[in-house]
This record gives sequence, structure tokens and C-alpha cells, in this order.
Amino acid sequence: MKKLRVGILFGGRSGEHEVSLLSATSVLEAINKSKYEVVPIGITKQGRWVTSLHAEKLLSGGGNTGGDARATQTSPATQTHLRAGDPQATSAAAVLASGDGMIVPPMPSAGDLMPFETDSRAHPQPEPVQVDVIFPVLHGTFGEDGTIQGLLELADIAYVGAGVLGSAAGMDKDVMKRLFAAAKLPIVKHVTVLRHEWQQNTKAIRRLIQRKLKYPMFVKPANLGSSVGISKVHNAGELGPAMEEAARYDRKIVIEQGVGGLRGKARELECSVLGNDQPQASVPGEIIPATEFYDYSAKYLDEGSQLLIPAKLSKKEAKQVQQLAIAAFQAVDCCGLARVDFLMDPKSKKIYVNEINTMPGFTSISMYPKLWAASGVSYPELIDRLIQLGIERHAEKKKNRYSRD
Repeated sequence: MKKLRVGILFGGRSGEHEVSLLSATSVLEAINKSKYEVVPIGITKQGRWVTSLHAEKLLSGGGNTGGDARATQTSPATQTHLRAGDPQATSAAAVLASGDGMIVPPMPSAGDLMPFETDSRAHPQPEPVQVDVIFPVLHGTFGEDGTIQGLLELADIAYVGAGVLGSAAGMDKDVMKRLFAAAKLPIVKHVTVLRHEWQQNTKAIRRLIQRKLKYPMFVKPANLGSSVGISKVHNAGELGPAMEEAARYDRKIVIEQGVGGLRGKARELECSVLGNDQPQASVPGEIIPATEFYDYSAKYLDEGSQLLIPAKLSKKEAKQVQQLAIAAFQAVDCCGLARVDFLMDPKSKKIYVNEINTMPGFTSISMYPKLWAASGVSYPELIDRLIQLGIERHAEKKKNRYSRD
């Protein structure tokens, strides 16, 4: 039986570039080689697409040009480098300087294969790299915000994960919350302001925020991942700097009222969702951050945060988290996979839907696959199911008609 050709798309221009490399390496190591033929496709931090040979070098940190990235093992030292966000550990200068450029034409092609063409002196004639499905292991901006998904839709290629709408809505915290509210999901009080509103009417916006919300607050860029640009604000003196920090990253700023008040601390719960039209939820997990909240440093730089799987919840609470996770997944029209994050009030025990992540960290030790492992789905099996879900979604969409002819 002919193997399915799977393109593993990784890297990208976002601040989560290094996290993507770790996720992709884990997928390449665990994917069933007897069932799939793997084609690594890398995107540098400058946005340059590179061919499979150089993509393998990129994944291995710019090592030998030979070798198979599917067998690459990431050492603890390399993982530490990646977690610290050191680009030199993952995108060697040799790769950026000599990698063959790739033209990605946004057009359907015969046989439902995505045409990637090399553009180099070594390959004067276009050489398409044919794949049956793309697994975009891209995190954050330009990866899980609908942009890559739109390109793949134009090219009419099957891909893993949420579509254009689900990805874009899942990235934009303002739109996400509007959809959650429309679905009558429990969310925290929040205010959304535009950057120009804050810059032109600082005093008025400050009064608006303080009239609607109580301290502590969380100030966030509406569109960004990995908690970049997020600040916890304890008092009025911290609000201005937090707003300026968030405004560096997006034109929309979301300000949320903290759960638990000034003295309490919300419990941070997570639940993984898998499926298309009939999604399923994993057992819930809990993160106990080493810092005041699970920010970028706690996720990737500092040690000490704890992951509890399963979370210490009653059966009723665990079921509620699972039901809310599926409802949030459906509210943004998600498909394939997502991780839904929650906040629980330490006193009232009320559970709030915080946000959805449509392409969560996907290393073998990331929360998403670990929650499914605890639910009886192994990492290789999870990869297999996600690929099949992507193919099923593409086949379902093929039933649509786009003209009356």
C-alpha cells in the first residue's frame, strides 16, 4: 500500500519559532514511518521557506547536511537552548545563507498535491515537492492565526488543525471572547480598547477600565501567543506601563479582571480537545506556575512550574471542564485539535473559560499530548488521528459547490 506523504511544516516568523522546532522534532521522531512518508518543510525566522534537506538541518540545529531528521534525537542541552529562545541553537547561519528558496503557489494542482517549487541555481527547473497532507506545527502569529491555513485552502491541500475562521478567532482574544459570550460560556469581565484610543485618550480610557474592572487585572495584546506582552496589574500605578507593553504587540488590547481578587490566586486548568464535528475532551490537567501566573518565562525559561495530570477536581468539576472545553471548541468553529484553558476561582470554585489554543505546544512532553496520553491515546496514535482528521475535513469540504455550474 502506498504511503501517505505528510509535509511537516515548522519554524515560522513568530516569537514561538523555537517552540515550533521542538514540536516538529517530536512529531518527526514519533510518526509512524511504515505508514507515512515524511517531508520536512521549514520556515526561517525571516519568513524564508526552505527545502526538505535544509529543513532537516534547521531541525537539528544546523548540524551535518546529511542524516534524516526523522531520526534526530534532541539532547537535553539543545532543548534547554530551545526553551531559552536562542535562535542560534535552531537556525544556523549556514541554513539561512544556503537554503534553497521555495515558491509556494496558492493554486490547486492535479492529484490534490501541494506544489512547492525550488528556486535556486542548483535547480533551475521547478521541482514540486508533492505531499498529500500538511501538518502545520506552527505556533503563534503567521502560523495559527489563519494565514497559513488560508494559503493551504487556496492550494486545495488537506491539513491538520483548525481552518481559517477557527484559527483566526482562536488567535484574537477579543473576537474569541465575543464568540464565547454568544455561546453563553462563563468568561471573566473584560474590556477591549484600541491602541490609538489609549494613546490619544489615555485618561479617559484609564477611567473606563477602572470603572468596569477591579484590580488585579491582566493586560494582554489581543493577537499573540505564549503569554508574550501580558502583564498582571495590581494597582493603578502599574496600569500605564502594562498598556504600553501590550500596545507594542497589537492594535487591540484586552484587559481582564483577575480571578481570585487581590489575595486569592486562580487555579489554571487545561483540557485537550480532539475531533471535527464530534469532538472529544481529554481528562483535565492543572498548571501550578512557579511565577505569579503562567507567563512566557514560566513556560520556556524558568524551571519549577508543576503539571498535574489529572487535575485534582471532583467528578462533577472535571465533567464541567470537559463539557466547557467542547463548547468552546465548537463556539469558534474549531476542528482537529485545540487546548482550552480555564481559570477556577479559589473561593467560589466557579470555572471560567479563559482562551483556546488551536495549535498548542506539541512536543511529547507538552500538556496537549500528555493529557491525551493520560486519557488512553498515545503520542504516535494522536499524530495518526490528527492526520486522518485533516484528511476527513478536506474530503468533507470537497462536497461543497462554489458555483451553480
